[in-house]
Amino acid sequence: MSKPTANWEKVGDKFYRKVQLYTAVFDQDLELENYFVVGAPYSGALAIFRDEEKLHAFRGARAAKSTIDIYSCAGKLIRRINWDKGTIKGLGWSDDEKLLVVTEDGAVRCYYHLQGDFVPFSLGHESEEIGVHSCKFYSSGFVALLNNNHLITVSNYDEPRPKLLALPPSDPVVSWAIIPPAYSLSRSVEVILAIEKTLYVVDATDAEDRAFSAGPFKHISVSPRAEFLAFYTEDGKVWVVSGDWSEKLSEYSSRVRTVPKDMQWCGSNAVALAWEDELHLIGPKSAATKFYYDSFLHLLPDVDGIRLLTNDVCEYIQKVPDETADVFRLGSDAPAAHLLEASTLLDQKSPKADDLIQLIRPSLDEAVDTCVRAAGHEYNIHWQKALLKAASFGKSVLDLYSSDDFVDMCDTLRVLNAVRFYEIGLPLSYDQFKRLTPEKLIERLTNRDEYLLALRISAYLRLPTDKIYVHWAQQKVRVSTDDEESICRLIVKKLHGKVGVSFEEIARAAHDEGRVRLATELLNYEPRAGKQVPLLLGMKEDTIALDKAIESGDTDLIYHVLLHIRKKLPLASFFRVINTRPIATALIEASAWSQDRDLLKDLYYQDDRRTDGASLLVSEALSQPSLTPALEKLKSASKYLHDAKDLTFTRTQIDDAAKLLRLQETFEKDLASSPTAQKFLGLSANETIFALTAAGHTKRAAKVVSEFKIPEKTHAWLRLRALVSARRWADIEDLAKTKKSAIGWEPYFNEVLAAGNTRVAGVFVGKCTGLGVRERVEMWGKCGMVVRGAEEAFRAKDGGLLGEVWEGVKGRGGEEEREVGRLVGLLGRK
Repeated sequence: MSKPTANWEKVGDKFYRKVQLYTAVFDQDLELENYFVVGAPYSGALAIFRDEEKLHAFRGARAAKSTIDIYSCAGKLIRRINWDKGTIKGLGWSDDEKLLVVTEDGAVRCYYHLQGDFVPFSLGHESEEIGVHSCKFYSSGFVALLNNNHLITVSNYDEPRPKLLALPPSDPVVSWAIIPPAYSLSRSVEVILAIEKTLYVVDATDAEDRAFSAGPFKHISVSPRAEFLAFYTEDGKVWVVSGDWSEKLSEYSSRVRTVPKDMQWCGSNAVALAWEDELHLIGPKSAATKFYYDSFLHLLPDVDGIRLLTNDVCEYIQKVPDETADVFRLGSDAPAAHLLEASTLLDQKSPKADDLIQLIRPSLDEAVDTCVRAAGHEYNIHWQKALLKAASFGKSVLDLYSSDDFVDMCDTLRVLNAVRFYEIGLPLSYDQFKRLTPEKLIERLTNRDEYLLALRISAYLRLPTDKIYVHWAQQKVRVSTDDEESICRLIVKKLHGKVGVSFEEIARAAHDEGRVRLATELLNYEPRAGKQVPLLLGMKEDTIALDKAIESGDTDLIYHVLLHIRKKLPLASFFRVINTRPIATALIEASAWSQDRDLLKDLYYQDDRRTDGASLLVSEALSQPSLTPALEKLKSASKYLHDAKDLTFTRTQIDDAAKLLRLQETFEKDLASSPTAQKFLGLSANETIFALTAAGHTKRAAKVVSEFKIPEKTHAWLRLRALVSARRWADIEDLAKTKKSAIGWEPYFNEVLAAGNTRVAGVFVGKCTGLGVRERVEMWGKCGMVVRGAEEAFRAKDGGLLGEVWEGVKGRGGEEEREVGRLVGLLGRK
């Protein structure tokens, strides 16, 4: 086994390593020098598109068709997208592996999930008129340079809103680059333009000349976190300056007259210059090393290094991680290096292993940690095992050591080794894996249809698997040629008992493919009505959607479906749909009562609900601000009930209500100039009688009584209470002169006494002949007429009752005591 340092190169005081990831990547017939190659971040997919400005060997009509081919880093074809939509001026990837394609006329397609599905949008009218020159991409957006030097930025692929940046000079742009918003000082995207001999920085508000005079700059490159900027001058020099432009850090002369075809950063530590088959790697302080290849070379920058792609090989160059350097560097005296050596000696059963352990014992825990981290950075499985074995040996010697990091690293390496396999083609570094996260890695595997590996990794890392199963089912729906019933049975069988699986998403995929029946069948297995209903509406299965919503018991969902159906159907058809569904009818009725009375009237008319319809009209009549519309409403309500023989009473009541309104209008007009003028409209018949009586209009009150056949007892009560409330005592006394009362005379006594008039109340005591002596005596007492009460008891010859009255007044003195005492004496002598 070769040493890990075999592919190391020293650049200045740092080591860089070249890791061979895959060999025989592409067929030799593929002329890679005639293609644009763009790599997705985190060792993602490669997008390859033929350069239309270069000549190609003719390989048949089929090969002449333009396509965008998506490969893994190992050269496995993932997807082929046929292209006939114009000249491509920009090809790039987002962090979540969406492929962005920008054409010359400003049309953009965002391809997602590596499936050929896309979302289109446009950069606007100006881009269509002027044309796009080129594009630069970052994690979540891109900038397009138009042919007139205008710059248009899109900062979010999910909600694309093209915006024009500040206007730079109109002179030709030699080269350009962008600083992503996350790393710019202005927190918005910044564009560096090389124009003539200087550089401009353009943002949303300003185009600033940085006053550089060493141009023209043929290449501009920004480090991954924008800490450094690199410029390639016309005389073959590479300048590296700080991200804030305050300091020039290094200058390197390539001594090559030909301008390199590309310049990219290798992580944040070195700059890579690429010609057709030659690479210069430039580190700090102008130190450099060179690599040579046998075929055309493409640079694919990543977050912690750079991928090199040729027909023959895919390699990765990165700065050797510090932990790896500590362990493997020649002559290293780091504790981790001694621990690895001790582990090797232990395998050889050498006693020197213990000597080395004792030597590094004070820093043994640090050595174990370093070996664990170094194992994560290794691509070679042999050295991964050696480093983990050394770490295991070291931690077994320690008394106290947490093995969590060791266990996590073992899990991580098993995952990384699995996805780095050439059939998968995801050569993630340890740092890339940590930034990408396991969940995103599972998503990438799923998008590549690597379902078995995705499921095994998810189970191994204890991650949810529902999205994997859903993606598999969606693909089955899209590509399977079986009949729909077989597909449905297969999907249901495979997904039975799987937690969190959304059949709605699978059904939506089926609907998008035009398999409406399959979509409907699959929706029956979706337990959440809130997921079923929107798709059913989209499929125009409105009645099924309504039934599902009603089954759910969610009134908001039912209202949503009803509103959707109401907008689509004529009124009569809408009523036919809801008539057989009482819950839907009840909800429509409740909603329409407060929001759409016309709809409610139509509903009652359609259902022949005459009483409800009439009640609605009466309710509207009572709420009218004036008499005329109120009478019209009542008239309509009466007509509504005209043919219903069983509703004659209801119709009579409505007619009486209209008659009452007309009477009330007459009263208001007649009494308008009277001191007792008041409002009568809207009062009930009883209230009208009460008001008229209280105001002294007894004849008009009697007319209302006569017109509406008010019962005599009801009229008597209304008259009594109205007179009492108006304090019309004389009228009340006149009533006492009549011989008979429909309600008796005791109510008169009680009402008048409650109003505080004991004198008038006393008038009615004697008329309460139906009461006993004791009751009348008590009534006299309530009126304060004790002597009259004593006389009542004396006439009844009730000595006991008279004695009670005497006890109440004895000792008070005055006329009452003398008179009651006299009556007591008289009764005693008898």
